[in-house]
Amino acid sequence: MDLKKLAGQAGQFLTRAVQYTEEKIGSAEKTELDGHFESLSLQAESARHWTEKLLTGAEAVLIPNPGNRVEDMIFEKIEKRRPNRLSNLEYLGLDMVQAGNEFGPGTAYGSALQKVGGAQQRLGLVEREFVSNAVQGYVQPMRKFLETEMKTITREKRLLETKRLDLDACKSRLRKARSADGQSSQKDAVDPKVLVAQAEADLRKAQADFDRQAEITKLLLEGVRSSQAAHLRHLNELIEAQAKYYEHSHKVMMELQTEMASLTTNPDEATRMKDTSSVPARDTAKETNTSAAKENGPKETEEDKSWRQAKVVCDYDATNREEMSLMMNEVVSYREKDGQSSDFVIAKRGNQTGRVPSAYLEPLDD
Repeated sequence: MDLKKLAGQAGQFLTRAVQYTEEKIGSAEKTELDGHFESLSLQAESARHWTEKLLTGAEAVLIPNPGNRVEDMIFEKIEKRRPNRLSNLEYLGLDMVQAGNEFGPGTAYGSALQKVGGAQQRLGLVEREFVSNAVQGYVQPMRKFLETEMKTITREKRLLETKRLDLDACKSRLRKARSADGQSSQKDAVDPKVLVAQAEADLRKAQADFDRQAEITKLLLEGVRSSQAAHLRHLNELIEAQAKYYEHSHKVMMELQTEMASLTTNPDEATRMKDTSSVPARDTAKETNTSAAKENGPKETEEDKSWRQAKVVCDYDATNREEMSLMMNEVVSYREKDGQSSDFVIAKRGNQTGRVPSAYLEPLDD
């Protein structure tokens, strides 16, 4: 039974191939569809082509990694949730936070790394939310259009082509039957009129099947044009998701800028600038009133005499509250303290004092 079916399908395929060849060389009649139908068919093909192109572009923007796109598509096919993977921004943010912990949250650089890392993580979450909303609001509906409506139209157009071939084959048999009827003789085993009647019945049935399939396909093609209203709605959802994404991202970056500005204008730097700006005035007063200061000024204590001047040779960020941050080329006072390691000294800048590494200072009064 299967062999007979297979042989029948092979014979039908061969017949179709011969029919197509005869149509190409113009030796066989081909039923043409009306101009309106052909116009609808071209519009549907254009809609399919550009929808596929737009969908591919949108997916490449939302999910740049091709492997991740394939993985997401597989999860959709098996009706499971997408993998909750971290974005590149979130990975960068994690690395920055860990580096900030390593360098020390008490240092300016360590603190900045933690703040920037936290902002990158928030940006990553905003990006993931945008991708999720865009996929649900735009990508999935557009893919559904291709996989349902357009696939149905393609299937029905293929079926219509089969009906057209059947119809043209019936027309050809009828012509042959009528030709045989005009050349019939008494010796013919089958009455040619019977063959003509049978061919006419087959033609009527084939014509009815073709007309019905053409009407079904035409209705589907007309529906493609009306689907543009839904596509416009999905496009608006993509734009809304994108606008929200950029709005939230801008907010995160503005907050980060404010936090970073507070780090670069810290109290230590402000104090240093204030002390530096007042140095010439003090030096001038000292030069003009030296003798008066010696006669009338307060006596220096032993502790005052222990302070020495030094130039900072390299920036230093304090690692705890007992230490003081230094800036290269500034001048500070320092002294050694009993009980302290020789690697550290006590430095003073204005009213601020703290431990600093002695290697960062170059004494000026040696």
